Amino acid sequence: MSDHSEEPVSTARTTTPPFSNSSVSTNLTSEVTSIFNEIQANNITSRANYVYSFLAGLGFVAGCFLLYSFIQTYRAQRRLAWLDRLLWAFCVLQLLLLLLSLHAVAYRPDYLRTTALGCAALSFAVNTTSMCSLSVLVLMAYVLTLDPPSHHLLRKPRVCAALVVLTSVLTSLLLAGLRGPRGDLQEERRCFMDAGEGEGGEPYAAAWLCLAFVIPFGCLAGLLVGGCVRQWKTKGRFLSGSEEGPVFLTVALVVFFCQLFYGVALARGARLQRPARPTERAFLSVAELVLFSGSGASLLLVLLVNRPRREGLRGAFRQLRDCCRGPGRTQPHRNIIAPHIEISDTLQDIEA
Repeated sequence: MSDHSEEPVSTARTTTPPFSNSSVSTNLTSEVTSIFNEIQANNITSRANYVYSFLAGLGFVAGCFLLYSFIQTYRAQRRLAWLDRLLWAFCVLQLLLLLLSLHAVAYRPDYLRTTALGCAALSFAVNTTSMCSLSVLVLMAYVLTLDPPSHHLLRKPRVCAALVVLTSVLTSLLLAGLRGPRGDLQEERRCFMDAGEGEGGEPYAAAWLCLAFVIPFGCLAGLLVGGCVRQWKTKGRFLSGSEEGPVFLTVALVVFFCQLFYGVALARGARLQRPARPTERAFLSVAELVLFSGSGASLLLVLLVNRPRREGLRGAFRQLRDCCRGPGRTQPHRNIIAPHIEISDTLQDIEA
């Protein structure tokens, strides 16, 4: 019987655990942080949306009353002054911008989901309307500076309307070409008005800042400085000499700051080389609401600052108060005619 030598068999095996406690805790912490950031960003966007909805509602009511007031003025006088026509056109464009902003009110804190072609069409409509309103502001500055306008073509409303629409459409087409859309036109995705993910980028932001901010407000500043110098040489009054001057200056300042804030946000979003974080998307959403809030604020300022429109509002309140007052609550001495004494002395009475 032979001896068999048994070699010791090592039972120790190197095993790798399927997961470690540290990796689980890290993943859990990152997920909780991501959810918390998403909730915080949605809260910021929702609060901004509530504020904008209130301002947009007031602006819409003010815009409807302004249209009614302009119609009443036209029916009474059968004509409107040149500055009144420009102010009327500006109010109509701002009211249209408010209507185009309904997609932001209805879907925030999320975004409208539509096809790439539909989103590009919405962006084109918003840019065209905004460019038209900026062009009307430049025309108002030109008329206030040179009253009446020196060029006879600018005295014709149809020529001015064609010039404004043509310039705005060409500018918006250029921006639409830089923006996109990219990929399949029928693919459904989240719709960003300007600062989309992978849409446009820095060239679009630079073109928007140049065409929608630098050029219009540069023309406004040049015309205002030229008007001040012209009136200073002639010892006259520039903006305070007309009823439309103060309302023009106030509205131009409001639109300036709204466009500036949105332009900075657009350039900041275009420089991102990665997908936007929830807080960054919330900032872009708030900037978009700030851009649209300039329309509501402009309509309210036109109603409150312009003297004919303000007097029309007071008259409407008086009529509403008289209609709501019952017949038994009329003032008892309302129909008493105050005595009117007229003394007429002739030359013969004075000599006597």
